[in-house]
Amino acid sequence: MHDSLSKDATAKAKQRFIEESEAGHGDSAWESLQPLLAAQSQQEDVALTLVELVEHGYLSRERALDVLERVHEAHRTNELLLGLLGDALERARDLDMLNAPPPENELFATVVDNLAVLATKAQGTEHEHILLSGLATAARMMARQRDQLAESAHRRLLELEPDVGYRHYNYGLLLKTRGRFREGMAANQRAASLEKKPSNATEWNLGICATGAREGTAALEVWKRMEQKIEMGRFGLPEGSYPSCKVRLAERPLADRTADSDDPGLEETIWIERLSPCHGIIRSVLYQRLGVDYGDVVLIDGAPITYHKYGDREVPVFPHLATLVHSNYQFFDFAGTQDGEGRINGASEDLDRDSVIYSHTENFSVLCAGCWRDQDIDHEHGETEEKHVVRGRIAAPPDVAPSELLRQIDAAMAKRSPCRIYSPDLCAAAGLTERVAFERRRFDMLQQS
Repeated sequence: MHDSLSKDATAKAKQRFIEESEAGHGDSAWESLQPLLAAQSQQEDVALTLVELVEHGYLSRERALDVLERVHEAHRTNELLLGLLGDALERARDLDMLNAPPPENELFATVVDNLAVLATKAQGTEHEHILLSGLATAARMMARQRDQLAESAHRRLLELEPDVGYRHYNYGLLLKTRGRFREGMAANQRAASLEKKPSNATEWNLGICATGAREGTAALEVWKRMEQKIEMGRFGLPEGSYPSCKVRLAERPLADRTADSDDPGLEETIWIERLSPCHGIIRSVLYQRLGVDYGDVVLIDGAPITYHKYGDREVPVFPHLATLVHSNYQFFDFAGTQDGEGRINGASEDLDRDSVIYSHTENFSVLCAGCWRDQDIDHEHGETEEKHVVRGRIAAPPDVAPSELLRQIDAAMAKRSPCRIYSPDLCAAAGLTERVAFERRRFDMLQQS
């Protein structure tokens, strides 16, 4: 049995940990936490201190999860601790990776199930609010696995505290990430009405939900209040001048998933022409088939996942919240040869109507998770590496005739001799049967080189 810690010793250990953590000394901070970890199983006040430290974000996700596992193991039936622990589980998940699959660690599901039982038993008691709050948060951390529990917990909290603004905000956060944008608007509007001055977080989520619900006027009002230089534009939504940014697209974003199909599927990081704080047009032709592609309009969440470095410029990478418009562009694979970097890509400038020739050889790379999030890697270097054989896809609006698209490409390539491009599928769509066989041979040969 471990010696108990006095309140003074607990406070000193807590302060020492905070100082080490804020100084960036992760390992020594963790070492200073060991007396608290040793004592917490026998002392509720020490366990509460540990949960508080997790809640305030002093620990890495991995160590936060370790602490919460130990506290949960020792205090499974402690209503106060378990409710607070449920809220702290936010710190053990990478929330920026909005479309991540459900957590693998069993603690999340176990805490949700325990809280659901305890919250039902605690109806009408002083701990019901704490248990419901923990349940709402912990269930939201489970991707789409426990949505019914999250929903019922939020609704019960709103019954108990209808005039507490952050309860409506938290419910709106759940609704937003589940693609229920119109309901999310209402929840955030109610939250704003209860705040002395609407917070930035409430305004951002209201603007995102209004955009997702295609309520352009409401979204414009929000962005104007936030002093954005923006007016009504394309797609019936607000539009301003924003730098291009990147989005991590998901085949199945969280908002579109179900409990039975609860993972993102294929993912790819692409460029968008950003039209507002939370939406834009895809300007990369995708390498993979995700059901969303060049020309489509996507909704993004407010917090960047990471930043990608391009020389001296840092480009934010946002998570994909939903797809607002499918533009149904045509796509044709190609292979070609060029006598200098970017020559085939550059032929896009001679094409009309938003058509583009997109070289995956020069623009697409596969990175491990660590490299993908490393903000010190210069992505510009990889994009300027010279390639003489290139492969990619051609994209064109749905009303551009394939024969006209092919004519424009032929003219563009004639200006760039000796560059060549071969797209048998485009030739077939244009009805040029004899040319298909020739281009197929060249295309296959370049695909193998």
